[in-house]
Amino acid sequence: MTIGDRIAVASLATALVAVALGAWLLLATGAAPATADGSLDFFSEPSGSAIAVLSEALVVDVEGAVLRPGIIQLPTGSRVADAIEAAGGYGPHVDLAAAATQVNLAAVLRDGQQIVVPLVGAATAGGSGNGGAGGLVDLNTASPEALDALPGIGPVTVQKIVAARSEQPFGSLEEMVTRKVLTNAQVDKIRDLVTLG
Repeated sequence: MTIGDRIAVASLATALVAVALGAWLLLATGAAPATADGSLDFFSEPSGSAIAVLSEALVVDVEGAVLRPGIIQLPTGSRVADAIEAAGGYGPHVDLAAAATQVNLAAVLRDGQQIVVPLVGAATAGGSGNGGAGGLVDLNTASPEALDALPGIGPVTVQKIVAARSEQPFGSLEEMVTRKVLTNAQVDKIRDLVTLG
């Protein structure tokens, strides 16, 4: 066998392996539709369901008055209600009246979206001078129950917050760290959920 023959045989073997691998991948994802006679058509476009299977899941951030706040992965097409359910549902400190007006459970989720479920004792528009502040917990005025519902804040930290704010209200989240009421990690967890009235 000449060198040319060997190259031809090697090229043919490589091509056969590539075709076999491609066929296996299409069969594994269900992307190869059947023709009228039942054979597989590897050259047509994949069906919509196959594309949906291959698409990535949505990643959303659920915070506030849920049992397990944090990052959640859900299938494309999921609704806000699905995200809240995946976060354990409403927590014991949810403000149901505020949630009914601020959280659209039927809305379709988009990747990277944040959902904040309002807590009881959250700041009102009058408390901050900002109509968009509804749903945020005012660290200077919120009830101990509302503070305890924040992620990363437990009963001991709640006592520290209440004691420190009674001496002097907080001017910034960074001040809470310098006064040794919260750690930087705790501040990072609650930054988007709180305000200082």
